[in-house]
Amino acid sequence: MSKRDYYEVLGVAKDASERDIKKAYKRLAMKYHPDRTAGDKDLEAKFKEVKEAYEILNDSQKRQTYDQFGHAAFEQGGGGHGGFGGGQGDFGDIFGDVFGDIFGGGGRRQSRQQRGADLRYNMDLSLEEAVRGKEVEIKVPTWVACDPCDGSGAKKGSKPTTCGTCHGQGQVQMRQGFFAVQQTCPTCNGRGQIISDPCNKCHGQGRVEKTKTLSVKIPAGVDTGDRIRLSGEGEAGQHGAPAGDLYVQVSVREHPIFVRDGNNLYCEVPVSFSTAALGGEIEVPTLDGRAKLKIPSECQTDKMFRMRGKGVKSVRSGGVGDLICKVIIETPVNLNERQKELLKELEESMGGESSRHRPKQQGFFDGVKKFFDDLTK
Repeated sequence: MSKRDYYEVLGVAKDASERDIKKAYKRLAMKYHPDRTAGDKDLEAKFKEVKEAYEILNDSQKRQTYDQFGHAAFEQGGGGHGGFGGGQGDFGDIFGDVFGDIFGGGGRRQSRQQRGADLRYNMDLSLEEAVRGKEVEIKVPTWVACDPCDGSGAKKGSKPTTCGTCHGQGQVQMRQGFFAVQQTCPTCNGRGQIISDPCNKCHGQGRVEKTKTLSVKIPAGVDTGDRIRLSGEGEAGQHGAPAGDLYVQVSVREHPIFVRDGNNLYCEVPVSFSTAALGGEIEVPTLDGRAKLKIPSECQTDKMFRMRGKGVKSVRSGGVGDLICKVIIETPVNLNERQKELLKELEESMGGESSRHRPKQQGFFDGVKKFFDDLTK
């Protein structure tokens, strides 16, 4: 009898993905497995057919050969690939490959050495410190490798021995029906080794608690949310496993004068009424000291002035931002009688030319008048 097409056996298209093939096989294997079919020979034959199809289509190289030459490539002696004959392989290995994500690795041994945990250190900086960069010493409570046993956990002069239960694998296999389930070895807890004579200082862990003092170089231009990674400065792993990393999380405090936005700095600059009207030169603060800013005559409040290169140097590109100064016209307060009289004289001197001297005010009232006129139409 000629064999059915393998794609037809699994009920998938010829361009089916590896994931689709595995899903189809899992569904059919559950349906036809001998443990569920109570010795039904026909269903057992279907199970073997499904399994044979999966072994070919799940292997990319075999699948390519099958697509090109069909069943002939896998018959006994054909194409140098060898046939299946009566040798169906171990079902547990194939089924474990399909269900490995559920039952712990599907026969693939996991690493026995578990890397130490990563640590996080929150660092608050002033704006000046963040912009200029600095070197800071920090103290970090953590786990470090034990000195007397050099992280092995075994007393000096002795060594860990291979676990007799898992033979150093760290895992044992248990069968439940047709499932092959990998579990952590209960004797060595997955380490693959037994410490019969533990170190007196770390009691077999290979690490001890300690507060480390580290020097951290903060690069110029960092900002809130930036992280600095110190490789290998996290917690030491147990029994000589590699250490994790330490991440320094940067947070920049609010500044009384400047607001930072990326590489630019913003600040509000109060300007007197007379300077705004007549123009002049004022001093403004920068992170490098004082600087002169020229105010043109008839300057209005909220006017922005850009001082190039007075911002923050980027920690990534090296480009330097700008300082943006926003003018706030300050109305004079605590006036004496003579000063009030002078302001009144100024107001009277403008007379009927208010639209000329106060264009924004005139425009506003023109807009109000039009609004009410439109309402009454």
